[in-house]
Amino acid sequence: MSEASVAVHADADLLAQAVAARLVVKLLDAQAERGQAAVVLTGGRIAAAVYRAVGALPAKDAVDWSRVDFWWGDERFLPAGDPERNETQARAALLDALPVAPERIHPMPPSDAGLDPEEAAAQYAAELARAARPGTALLPHFDVLMLGVGEDGHVASVFPEHPVHYESRPVSAVRGSPKPPPVRITLTLPTINTAEEVWLVAGGADKAHAVGMALAGAGPVQIPAAGVQGTSRTLWLLDRAAAATVPARFRSLR
Repeated sequence: MSEASVAVHADADLLAQAVAARLVVKLLDAQAERGQAAVVLTGGRIAAAVYRAVGALPAKDAVDWSRVDFWWGDERFLPAGDPERNETQARAALLDALPVAPERIHPMPPSDAGLDPEEAAAQYAAELARAARPGTALLPHFDVLMLGVGEDGHVASVFPEHPVHYESRPVSAVRGSPKPPPVRITLTLPTINTAEEVWLVAGGADKAHAVGMALAGAGPVQIPAAGVQGTSRTLWLLDRAAAATVPARFRSLR
């Protein structure tokens, strides 16, 4: 597993632009190496700003979007098209404007698909397995997996002290979420930690305590963000407000 590194940007707008530029470069590098790329998307206000920034980059046209797979780290278990779904946000902010092959977009099942949350999680796990790398049983290659960081330190829908923290299956239903809606689907920490690069993206003073605790060595049950690592790189991408309590040894101001 990789050691964490931190890049701090002056404000949320610059953070979103920097993450967007990094993402385009990462996808180009992955396609140069493997002929295709895969990214795991997240939700939230910074994520939406990142997706809009990608759409505004002239360099995005260098990416062959027909050879990019899009997965999600977690999803609110709501009807298809609900504005609170991460899929809906990503489609509106970016995906609907890109020449993406429809079969390369892999949303988590909605609540009106005729499945209960556990069945929906199992179906997503099966979809991941169908896209698995040769010689592996369960998961595709994730070039980059993006995560937001909650005020309580949660990532995806893995919340502090929640039983899902101990889940070993690739995908889990989440009931009793401390944040609405109470029912969700999430990649589990073991799945998240298979990604080549994990990017934790956070902006705003309300994230500073959780970010600082995670980087200072908090336990992952109490601060789930402390328990995620990419296999080759773990990168915290922050604005100055979110980085207010980051230990000095991690800082790289941009």
